[in-house]
Amino acid sequence: MNFKQTKLNDVYLITPSIFSDNRGSFHEVFNVSDMEKFLDIKLSFVQQNQSTSKKNVFRGLHYQSNPFAQDKLVRVLSGRIVDIVVDLRKSSSTFKKWIQVPLDSICNQLLWVPKGFAHGFHSLEDNTTVSYHVTNFYSKENENTVIYNDKELSIPWNKELILSEKVLKGKELSDSELFE
Repeated sequence: MNFKQTKLNDVYLITPSIFSDNRGSFHEVFNVSDMEKFLDIKLSFVQQNQSTSKKNVFRGLHYQSNPFAQDKLVRVLSGRIVDIVVDLRKSSSTFKKWIQVPLDSICNQLLWVPKGFAHGFHSLEDNTTVSYHVTNFYSKENENTVIYNDKELSIPWNKELILSEKVLKGKELSDSELFE
């Protein structure tokens, strides 16, 4: 596995080694020893979430506040997305900065999104399936959404986004619960 630092502190793009021959291919998707050694943390995934989306669906920018904050390991099982991550940690040098990371089911890359970040994705194909492991359980009382078109973030969007009521009711970044 190859770990590459993104432009946001502590967010990593992970590329597995893929072994191919005339039968097809094999790759190790996740190895807890490698992840713990690289991230220098103890990992315990407690829940795996999966969604399937039509083209142009946007899900996010969601996060769980403390004490239910979650680390996420994101992977695309079919289709393509643009993953969006926003740093909500006031003490970080990348606070209020965001990145867009393309992920697809062909390259099989994963994205590590630690606690303290809002996360979402824009589906680029019909029947796109995204799976992510999380290190804490979902809590409705600790669920938060930053509005996708927050003026302070100025993230450029496709005009044809399909949005849920939850996404449309997200808070401005200035009104969101942030992390220390």
